Amino acid sequence: MKISIASDHAGFEYKTEIKKHLISKGYEVTDCGTHSNEPVDYPDFIKPAAKLVSMGKAEVGIVLGGSGNGEAMAANKISGIRCAVCWNNESAKLAKAHNNANMISIGQRMVTLETAIQIVDTWLNTKFEGGRHISRIDKIEKEY
Repeated sequence: MKISIASDHAGFEYKTEIKKHLISKGYEVTDCGTHSNEPVDYPDFIKPAAKLVSMGKAEVGIVLGGSGNGEAMAANKISGIRCAVCWNNESAKLAKAHNNANMISIGQRMVTLETAIQIVDTWLNTKFEGGRHISRIDKIEKEY
């Protein structure tokens, strides 16, 4: 599976560790930056990661920041992206099972590294339930 990953400076530490974890599990990871903890503007890194997912060059994406909120907002501006902010295993599970989230956002200041890795693993290992959730996702995707 191909995964895009990106962060701003406030999520850089966890991004680095999550990337190592994913590679150790056999995933192919494309790192869209940032590559240090020097202050940056998160949309410059998050949007390219989301575009890889939108274009089918990555199957899913993971973005990180201080809270994860701005990163999710930036990712969700890209057509076809459903990026959920996740703060525990249950939010990660439901993001995939009910919303078929193709990206997740994690806040480095909000959870421990151990929890962040658990969130990633839970999300990647959860299957979309389909059924009643399909019509809801169709409504998310519909342009108004």
